[in-house]
Amino acid sequence: MIKKESFDKKPEWLRIRVSGGAVGGEVTGMLRDLGLHTVCEEAGCPNCGECFGRKAAAFMILGRVCTRGCRFCCVEKGTPAAPDAGEPENVARAVEILELGHVVITSVTRDDLPDGGAAHFAAVTGAIRRRMSGNPPRIEVLVPDFKGDFDALKTVAAARPDIINHNIETVPGLYPAVRPQADYRRSLELLGRVKEINPAIMTKSGIMVGLGETFEEALGVFSDLRRVGCELLTVGQYLAPSKGHYPVAEYVRPEVFDEYKRRALEMGFLHVESGPLVRSSYMAERACYDLHRPE
Repeated sequence: MIKKESFDKKPEWLRIRVSGGAVGGEVTGMLRDLGLHTVCEEAGCPNCGECFGRKAAAFMILGRVCTRGCRFCCVEKGTPAAPDAGEPENVARAVEILELGHVVITSVTRDDLPDGGAAHFAAVTGAIRRRMSGNPPRIEVLVPDFKGDFDALKTVAAARPDIINHNIETVPGLYPAVRPQADYRRSLELLGRVKEINPAIMTKSGIMVGLGETFEEALGVFSDLRRVGCELLTVGQYLAPSKGHYPVAEYVRPEVFDEYKRRALEMGFLHVESGPLVRSSYMAERACYDLHRPE
């Protein structure tokens, strides 16, 4: 049995350098002016200042209230407001202002909407492509599971994002405690179906470690992801947002993250970001730059 770590006692390698400065402040101000949200802020990402400082952000569409109650997440739960019809154009404008070459679009889970918000994802993707037609960025969408709705996934894929990301989050044995409203097999199926719809769309997923999984269980998730054709992977340390959230079971050492990366690349992943402070959208552009993927 893994001993539960003290919430306040973090090891040296998890010390976060605050950064961002004036540029980060400009990004925050611009997002507020456009009425936009970022998962960086809403989910309490430890890299928020750094990413804002280099004019990078993961836009969170469809509001800031989630319909699910995952125990690891600090995004507000409850009854969301109706989607903002002006949001697609506002996101596209922000992308243009920031001159982004790689855009990440994610959302809260919207089980209250018939299509889970798929049409809104497509609208945002389309708005970016229209506004940036002369110099289109790569577009990565980080989607919920749409409750297994294949038609919703096809709506997103039809908008031609370059990458469809869906986080597996943890090992299957921890789903009942950590993600009670999600389903491990359903998430795997979503990633596999992307390839059925359009093999040219790259797929990506991420897992948090330190929730109580074993090393071999994590490798089992990597293997399952490769089996459904997933090409890009992120591995990061779970950090409980508060003492009321699911507790941290272990602070995984940096050399273990290095080993996770080595083993994942051996399995055939094309790019892996693995480290204590890695999050799903962290350095997302680096995967595409490293791969030198042709248009």
